[in-house]
Amino acid sequence: MPASESSALRLVASAFAAIPIGFGINAFVRPDHALSFFEFEVPTSPAERDVVNSLMVVYGARDIFMGLALFSALWFGHAKSVGWILVSFSAVAFVDGYVCWTHGQGEWTHWGYAPILTVIGAAFLGLFDRR
Repeated sequence: MPASESSALRLVASAFAAIPIGFGINAFVRPDHALSFFEFEVPTSPAERDVVNSLMVVYGARDIFMGLALFSALWFGHAKSVGWILVSFSAVAFVDGYVCWTHGQGEWTHWGYAPILTVIGAAFLGLFDRR
């Protein structure tokens, strides 16, 4: 069986789909906690706090969308779509890490798992299939 059709690989991808959905819900319910994943300080002024809370809703919606898109591609059995979604997901993680890096800390919280997403995405794209 080709690696891109592995049930274990689908299970791992399903876990990676569930994680951002959980993060997204957390951003809606506990924006201060979600902000801690970026290692940013919680603003103290009400105006800044309102802006950050609004941005956490955007972040939460983004994460929920990524997870649902991945689950959808897995559900309908589109391996190449799963692969490209995972590669795109890793690009988001690299950008999130870059933003943290420009603020002086927290980049490895994102950069640590981004290559894993790339490799799993590449597997779904058939790069590791024997021909």
